[in-house]
Amino acid sequence: MNLVSVPKHLLQFDTFDKVNDVKEPLIAWKANDDEYHYIDIIRYLIILVRNQEWWLGTSCASRRRMENKNHAFGARGKRKRMPKPSSRDPYHLHASDADAIFALLLASLSKFPQPHSLPLINKCLFKIRRSLLLSRTSVTPILALLPTILRSAPSKMACHGADIIGAASLVSLDVNEELASDSEILKGLISLLESSKRKLMLSACNAVLDLCSTTFAQQQLLKFSALNKLMFVFLQIFKGLKCVCFWSEGNENLHSLKIGIEEDELSIAFLTATVILINACEIEQLQNIPTSLSEAFLSLLKEIKAKVNDHEVTKHARKSNEEGHFCRSNIAVSNLAESIFRLSINASQLTGSLPFEVVERGLFGTGDTSFEDFISNYWEVSPLLLTRTMKDLNMYDMFSPFIESLSWKGSVPSLISSILQGLVSCFPIASEEQNILNFLDEVKDRLGCPIIYQQDIRVVKTESGSRKEMHYFQDFHSVCIKEPLYFTFDDILKCGQAYKEGYTVALRGLEFRYQSIAAIADTLALMFGQPSVGANLYLTPPNSQGLACHFDDHCVFICQILGSKQWTIFSRPSPLLPSLYDNLLGSDTDCAEAGGREFFLREGDVLYIPRGFPHEAYTNSGVGDGSPGFSLHLTLSIEVEPPFEWGGVAHFALHCWSENRKKPCYDGSNSLSQKLDLVSVNLLHVAIGIISNFDPSFRKACLTAAIFMPPSVYNSLFQSQKNTFFHLIDKIRTESRFLELLSSLEVAIQKNEDPFQQIRWLWVLCMEKETSSEYNVNKSSMIEDLLSLCTQHKDKLEAAFLNVKSSFCSEVVFEEVVTNHRMLLQKYRKTRKQYINGMISLHDKL
Repeated sequence: MNLVSVPKHLLQFDTFDKVNDVKEPLIAWKANDDEYHYIDIIRYLIILVRNQEWWLGTSCASRRRMENKNHAFGARGKRKRMPKPSSRDPYHLHASDADAIFALLLASLSKFPQPHSLPLINKCLFKIRRSLLLSRTSVTPILALLPTILRSAPSKMACHGADIIGAASLVSLDVNEELASDSEILKGLISLLESSKRKLMLSACNAVLDLCSTTFAQQQLLKFSALNKLMFVFLQIFKGLKCVCFWSEGNENLHSLKIGIEEDELSIAFLTATVILINACEIEQLQNIPTSLSEAFLSLLKEIKAKVNDHEVTKHARKSNEEGHFCRSNIAVSNLAESIFRLSINASQLTGSLPFEVVERGLFGTGDTSFEDFISNYWEVSPLLLTRTMKDLNMYDMFSPFIESLSWKGSVPSLISSILQGLVSCFPIASEEQNILNFLDEVKDRLGCPIIYQQDIRVVKTESGSRKEMHYFQDFHSVCIKEPLYFTFDDILKCGQAYKEGYTVALRGLEFRYQSIAAIADTLALMFGQPSVGANLYLTPPNSQGLACHFDDHCVFICQILGSKQWTIFSRPSPLLPSLYDNLLGSDTDCAEAGGREFFLREGDVLYIPRGFPHEAYTNSGVGDGSPGFSLHLTLSIEVEPPFEWGGVAHFALHCWSENRKKPCYDGSNSLSQKLDLVSVNLLHVAIGIISNFDPSFRKACLTAAIFMPPSVYNSLFQSQKNTFFHLIDKIRTESRFLELLSSLEVAIQKNEDPFQQIRWLWVLCMEKETSSEYNVNKSSMIEDLLSLCTQHKDKLEAAFLNVKSSFCSEVVFEEVVTNHRMLLQKYRKTRKQYINGMISLHDKL
């Protein structure tokens, strides 16, 4: 046979002289091992192909039989006149004639590249695509021909091939997967994306978009580097930012606006496909994008995103039904923001640390108080005012880049606008989250939205003698409102009026918005061995008080940026430090009944307030020091998270000890002895939690991972930390009593409380590692085992508990705990770093 060469083993072609008593030559394609499909060529080709010899290499005997049949037909009577094809449709094919169209396509390809065969090939391809759109025709036969068609020299033929892929990919999920599984089809399609013919590029990109309707196809396209090709080509064909516009479907939210490009269908298709694939990437796939390509595309996305901040541009966003020469996409600002975030996750140049000496000098100055002295005498113990000397003021200030970025010219309303304009909401990420993509899934379609009242910003004041804060935006503060309240451009302008009326503007998350603040916060986190450090900004007018008297669950360094402020700090009501995320009942302390220490901060001064110390602050005008009367201060918050308190370290040490102890002997069976051991370890976790609720030393921060300091300082600190650790182990040995534990558990169960709430972070860690942890994933099953053993084997359970406690306290090795704990910290820091990189990139401020 003289048939077209097909680059697949899926289809096998042959001719038959006699099949099912049909006397004409047939063409067959093999769909699988057992099933053949047949087409009667004579029935279609003689009727449909005029003045051309599409004999498909049949034998002479076959030709004679065909001719004899025609003569016999003429002898029986007058043949009906064949309908003349119209001049507009010379081949007069119908989409329903699927088998005939495919036969014609095969025959035409066998004659290719003869010039007269090309029109029929293109016609067949057009009809096949149309049949797929209208009748969901079977696509299996055409799949084998697609690689050849896509690589054909005539661009129109390849263009039809791409169109067929697009139509077929929407037929069903199975067909989409079949197409995406064919490496030759994908390679051929992706190669067309950089064609010199714009129409062919558009068809190929539209086919990619249609394929992207399934997650499987997205991953296959990423596997064959379609994303790199799309990014590269878009950078070449994009005509510039002046062509970018926004359109709306009626939703007024800025992050719901969608991207359009004037008179450029090709660019909008490439941008859409690129954004879709970027947002489908796993972390490793993002890392595999060439750095130069990623940075160039990221820079362009940021420039497009920046146009959203132009009030005039978004104010006149086109409506969906508006006529005009602009091409619309379904890429919303939130999709664009997600792509920016993803491309920034691993960008090393976005955020970094400052030298230890710079931050030490920025906080502690050049006076007598060093970092080592601070840790030994003030950390988590007592407030400390660090005033600036003339020598300090003449040295480099770590806040200088931030202050310069404010463009402060003496006008507070313009200062407010310059700070708030263009900010996006920084949604909170779970403290124990170790996969940044989980966070992106949670905030999908919301990322990149304007700041949200209460979450990102508050505008409040407290009248003298009052314990209650007043909100300027009363509607935003209503407890009845459940939807996020996005700050608009008009709300930003209202903040200027609120300031004039005595309200403080409080902005959260500066470390997510300014690179210079992120660098300070990252260095501070390293100095204190914590995953991250927060930074908030407070702008208070003269003679005003913003927040009411309260205490925090974190330590703060208050850095006076501009102006001055008077602070009053009261004694800590309890020796027990508040834990992060605890319910701070009573945090709005009545400060009028107790005397406090007064501190007055001027520009450059720093005030340290440990967690748990009630405090309040207000501005004065006319203090006689030449200060402007208002205050702009920044707080750096050292948030000691549960795994990094000493109680958390004890839990983590027990977990690591238990895992190592099980490895040689644990066989996964459900024997009584193993169950007694597992329940005993869980009981010891409960015991550590109970002790932590009453012993202040368990609440203090562990600094064993605070390695970003001079060796002499760290060595001294390390020995102190080791002494603290074994003090805690002694507490666990002497104060963990079996009967008291059972009583506490009984009370917790009766109150429907979770006795293991304090180690929820450890539970998450174990699920991430997929280990057979002692902290059973099924808490109800764990409690059932405990109750069952208490009822049936109480004496054995007590003996097992005492053995576990004794073994742990005598076998635990401090140096191993430190090593494992540092590894845990790095996991936390990695995710925080990725989050900060993404948020910084969305703001792109200094």
